[in-house]
Amino acid sequence: MGYHVVDPADLEPEPDRPSEMRSISEAAEMDHLGVRVYRVEPGESIPLSGLHYHDEQEEMFYVLDGRLSVETPDRVFNVEPGQFFVAEPESPHRAHNAAEADRDLRVIGMGAPSQSDGHSYEEA
Repeated sequence: MGYHVVDPADLEPEPDRPSEMRSISEAAEMDHLGVRVYRVEPGESIPLSGLHYHDEQEEMFYVLDGRLSVETPDRVFNVEPGQFFVAEPESPHRAHNAAEADRDLRVIGMGAPSQSDGHSYEEA
């Protein structure tokens, strides 16, 4: 059996990201579910900076504090604290903290299976 208690404050942020990202799944050595905690300043994106989609990964964001804006080809979703945003595979999206936001955004991001299958999306 294996158990883990992970305090995100004890983790170093991942380098070369458009916002602060700390990987819970990496710290807990999880293979099938990706879990990350984000702190996103106004104008920053999570985790990729443009519209993107995943081949197989289901992605979900849970808002802890602030308002998450998610751009899709059809509309922009505003996700409040206590709400989830879910993107199914092959569904283009860009999650971010709006430039005009008055505070940082805190979000838990989850994806399964845990793999890097994100692709940039260009509208036709």
